[in-house]
Amino acid sequence: MSASEELAEKARFAVENIGGIDEAELSVSSGVTVLSGKNATNRTSFLQSIMAAMGSRQATLKGDADEGAVEMEFRGETYKRTLTRAGDSLQFSGEGYLDDSDVADLFAFLLETNEARQSVARGDDLRDLIMRPVDTDAIKREIEALEEEKGEINEELATIESRQRDLPDLEQRRNSLREQIEEKREELADKEEEIDESSRDVQESRREQEKLEEKLDELRSTRSDLESLRQQIESQEASVTSLNQEQSDLEDEFEELPDAPMGDKDHLESEIDRLRERRQELNSDISDLQSLIQYNEERIESGDYDVLDTLEGDGGETADGGALTEQLLDDGDGDQVVCWTCGSTVEQEQIEGTIDRLQDLREEKLSELSSVKDDLEELKSDQREAEQKQQRREQLQRKIDDIEDELDQRTEQIDSLKEQRNELKAEVEDLETAVEDLESEDFEDILTLHKEANQLEFEIDSLESDLDDVSEEIEEIEGRVADADDLREERDALMDELTDKRTKVGQIEEDAVEAFNEHMEAVLDILGYENLERVWIERIERTVREGRRKVEKSAFELHIIRSTENGAAYEDTVDHLSESEREVVGLIFALAGYLVHDLHETVPFMLLDSLEAIDSDRIAALVDYFADYADFLVIALLEEDAQALDNDYERVTAI
Repeated sequence: MSASEELAEKARFAVENIGGIDEAELSVSSGVTVLSGKNATNRTSFLQSIMAAMGSRQATLKGDADEGAVEMEFRGETYKRTLTRAGDSLQFSGEGYLDDSDVADLFAFLLETNEARQSVARGDDLRDLIMRPVDTDAIKREIEALEEEKGEINEELATIESRQRDLPDLEQRRNSLREQIEEKREELADKEEEIDESSRDVQESRREQEKLEEKLDELRSTRSDLESLRQQIESQEASVTSLNQEQSDLEDEFEELPDAPMGDKDHLESEIDRLRERRQELNSDISDLQSLIQYNEERIESGDYDVLDTLEGDGGETADGGALTEQLLDDGDGDQVVCWTCGSTVEQEQIEGTIDRLQDLREEKLSELSSVKDDLEELKSDQREAEQKQQRREQLQRKIDDIEDELDQRTEQIDSLKEQRNELKAEVEDLETAVEDLESEDFEDILTLHKEANQLEFEIDSLESDLDDVSEEIEEIEGRVADADDLREERDALMDELTDKRTKVGQIEEDAVEAFNEHMEAVLDILGYENLERVWIERIERTVREGRRKVEKSAFELHIIRSTENGAAYEDTVDHLSESEREVVGLIFALAGYLVHDLHETVPFMLLDSLEAIDSDRIAALVDYFADYADFLVIALLEEDAQALDNDYERVTAI
């Protein structure tokens, strides 16, 4: 897209009953758009409208409305989403720009509650968050499929190599057969000369001789047919023996598998769903407890109770002034403070004791969460193992059925061939009787010669048939040997693909770490935080438990490097970051996810909100930095913060 086209590109929005917006129509141009205004001027509501149009489900409905909608005209298409209240929840319908907005919700729509922004402050597992959009189970399945395909190719190559080793013996066998055929033909030529000489001595019995020769020709042909039938029967019987053995092996394997590998499938799935719901509940409880504990600890550490004195003076009471207040009102001998939950005067030790109990409860929840995760992984592992056994059982049953069908067919063929053989035996006996009737003393010698000639012709036919079989086998092996190079190339390609798949997760992790560290270094250099020298992520390996096994798993460790007044560097913790620093680290982590998952190619909008903790000049520098990575960067700012931004940026002051 040319620069002029980018400048001309617009997205038009029509919004109704979303957030705090009654009704609004607004156009946003590519580049940076600043939504400037005081609090409660629907700036965040408009950002939610953009999210809804893109396909997100994180928009809210106006409090007094049962239905809302947003329509977006963008790049020649129109997208419309409708929000409908259904009890305590919202239902979304219509078509958004994105088929799945989960990754965009994480790394592109950076509102105050954005999980990527909050992950740093909460101390979440940054690796799990950055890898959440990656379907590792699908990658494992692809690896298993590629391994199976590679195994099949290896088996085929091993077979080819084994057959190739047979080539010298087969070629020797072919040469031997050719020599035997040549010798037999020479014997037959000599025998035919003897027959010709004997025939001249019995010219007077030509008529009888012709009849005899006809019978001898017919006898020779019938014997040849009989021998061919015998070979066919032997071949079929050998195949039946091989099939019976294969069937026996398959049935043995089938018997070793459980009758019902999946067991109570519904119960297993129900238990997995229950554990997932419990995991979600525990995560929510732990987050709430952590917020409550952190709030109370900060109040105790600051010792700032003036606001509560004001509340006391107004006679106000907090929304939480119930059960928790009663716990804090027991008699005590410690320092008297005003409780910030209810406004009553209580002992400080009582508040600290309550905080300790909340921390104990949080630890119990964390312990239960770990147990639930272990149980969930174990059940999922059992489910996968049962599914594999079920698939193998079904596959074996199909193979056994196919073999039974083939055995029936071959048995019928053998019975039919045996009937034909019996008929030919009877025919041979009749022909031999006819020949004997035509034999006489005058023809005894010539009859003997004809029989010998017939036998030689039969042997030649048999040798030529063997020669054809050996030649076909040699050609087949040579053809497969010629295919071996293609198979090896295919195997090499599979191994390359396997390597890519096996290293894909690690590569994404490395890219995420590299992106974060690179952009964090650049942004810190631009923003110039005092004594904050470096913030970087280290990719490490930790031993964790997965079901019943302990495995090595990657983790991201966040490092904070500060410097003292005399320039000495030391490592700090995330807890000691200022609110401004924490917000910047969270935003850069989100930017790393945005780039690693290639959202700059699929999600044209990046949204920023709630940057009040960062000073105006640093906000301006951040906006300039982020503007290079999104087609549309829409940011909501207070009027005083917006003044520090480049005047060339598009500004919206009324929604």
